[in-house]
Amino acid sequence: MTFKRRLRAITATLMSSFMLLSTPVALAERIKDLATIDGVRANQLIGYGLVVGLDGSGDKTTQTPFTVQSVKSMLATLGVVVNPGLNPQLKNVAAVMVTAELPPFTKPGQSIDVTVSSLGNAQSLRGGTLLMTPLKGADGNIYAMAQGSLVVSGFGAEGADGSSVTVNVMNSGRIPNGALVERAVPSAFGDEPMLVMSLNSPDFTTALRVAKSINDSLGQGVARPVDSATIEVAAPADLAAKVAFVSAVENLSVQPGSAPARVIINSRSGTVVIGSEVRLLPAAVAHGNLTVSIAEDYQVSQPGAFARRGNTAVTPNSDVSIEEGSGRMFYIEPGVTLKDLVAAVNKIGVAPGDLVAILQALESAGALRAELIVI
Repeated sequence: MTFKRRLRAITATLMSSFMLLSTPVALAERIKDLATIDGVRANQLIGYGLVVGLDGSGDKTTQTPFTVQSVKSMLATLGVVVNPGLNPQLKNVAAVMVTAELPPFTKPGQSIDVTVSSLGNAQSLRGGTLLMTPLKGADGNIYAMAQGSLVVSGFGAEGADGSSVTVNVMNSGRIPNGALVERAVPSAFGDEPMLVMSLNSPDFTTALRVAKSINDSLGQGVARPVDSATIEVAAPADLAAKVAFVSAVENLSVQPGSAPARVIINSRSGTVVIGSEVRLLPAAVAHGNLTVSIAEDYQVSQPGAFARRGNTAVTPNSDVSIEEGSGRMFYIEPGVTLKDLVAAVNKIGVAPGDLVAILQALESAGALRAELIVI
């Protein structure tokens, strides 16, 4: 088959797949939202730099000596000789860490956003300018150079009496398009004959449905599920055809498998999240509160008016009372859904902390058909 005929066949297949996309699917999601392609990923970059031009809100150099060392090293590279014994008090300079995310397939000359965060004790980075900072990857190579004026969303004000007010964070900011990419990250996207797709949430049912959707749209045997998180897809060798192929695959609609039955409890904040697949077996629940109150009172004892002996004494008098709240019992029907459980809990008016205790007791009794996860 010639290249033109093969390209026509691929185009016809893509057109038919896009026609299938026009048919609405109930509760379906795009494969683009369910999975990612291995190798097509972003890379983290980090660098150390200096922010100058601050209005006296920079690092206190007596407590951050590395700021002075960095300034001396920078001036030395620019041909300015600084006395080694000199310890200048720099109030307009701050040492910062610069972070960025390098998107996949980014080429040299393109710009990316950077985040600048104070490393020392600078009070604010508002109005500062980041000096040229190399950004390195995990392999130690320089992939971008950052420089520019910071955009800080926070602000503060201080009165003559020492009172102050601060809104948001002032020692961190961003530089939109503040770094130029100097090196591209190698990618094997165009060399691999097979595309490996990884599900964001591993599930055997979802993996099977993704492979079936691809095979039904682009031909049998194109996709093969490997495990609960991986699907292998045979892709064209030609780069242009592979891009069109991936575009068609990403826009296919798939109805994902149902989520596992889980109850998530945040022990610090008292937040409780109950999944839609949670079910309960028949059980009876009663919950009450016990309140203990202790009141301290002091009584003064004095000798008589004409007594020759005796001293004034203070004696404590404690009053302890115990009050038990009225705990109402409610019955849980078999196969109760999430809606029924929430209605039953709201009926007795329990707090989030009490709800956690009820759920843990139901799990211990074997009446909770869900995985209880405490974070």
